[in-house]
Amino acid sequence: MYTQCPECLSVFSVDARTLAQAHGFVMCGHCSASFDCISTLADHLPPEPFAELPSHEPSVEPPTVGRVVYRPQPTSPETATSEETLQPLRDEFANLVVTPRFACDQRINKPHRWPWIIACTLLLLGLLAQLAWALRDSLIADATVGPLLQQACTALPCQLPPVRDLDKLRLLARDVQSHPTVPGALLISATLRNDAGFTQPWPVVVIHLSDGNGKVIAMRRLNPYEYLDDTDALRRGLAPGASTALVFEVEDPGHQAVAFELGFE
Repeated sequence: MYTQCPECLSVFSVDARTLAQAHGFVMCGHCSASFDCISTLADHLPPEPFAELPSHEPSVEPPTVGRVVYRPQPTSPETATSEETLQPLRDEFANLVVTPRFACDQRINKPHRWPWIIACTLLLLGLLAQLAWALRDSLIADATVGPLLQQACTALPCQLPPVRDLDKLRLLARDVQSHPTVPGALLISATLRNDAGFTQPWPVVVIHLSDGNGKVIAMRRLNPYEYLDDTDALRRGLAPGASTALVFEVEDPGHQAVAFELGFE
């Protein structure tokens, strides 16, 4: 059998199964238009070329089909009675739920949650420890948390890592002069104060010597162990609010050096 799309006039071959699936309404595979394929249904195609298949006009009265090809046999009374007797029993057991024996025993396959709780707790503690270590400088320098950590380390055999805050180091005074005993050397003195509320490690001192135009002609970078001879003071660091005098011996770059500058790292 054949039918034709009324939009794009494409002709398709259809069978009874296709007609029964949507009660005669199909979708064109060419233009995607939906249409009633029964209105142009034909057993044979007219001779080519042709434009449109003839449409079936709906009749007032439905046609009568008289040629019987199969008629099912009626069900016997005994069979019907048996089915009616079994139906209440089926309805009675329809909502019956049978629990397997292994599911009734709660001891079988019972989940143990405590190992997961312990593992999650340990992972959380490890994450907090890593976060505290990454923010250790801020925590130790904090006015509230720092003293608590210091008290905890005093009670426990531990030592807090030193915290460095160069903005809290104040240069109170400085001076430069020729070395009184070493020819060709300069003696630079500076007074340093720690304005932070915590002990700071000794800084790295950077000395710049420049000429009259501000051009740097010499530079020296001194580590704490180079300008401090006291090992205990080097280990203790610079206490909060403490002041100290530092003396540096550097090589004299000549008469071109007319200015100097001290910095900390």
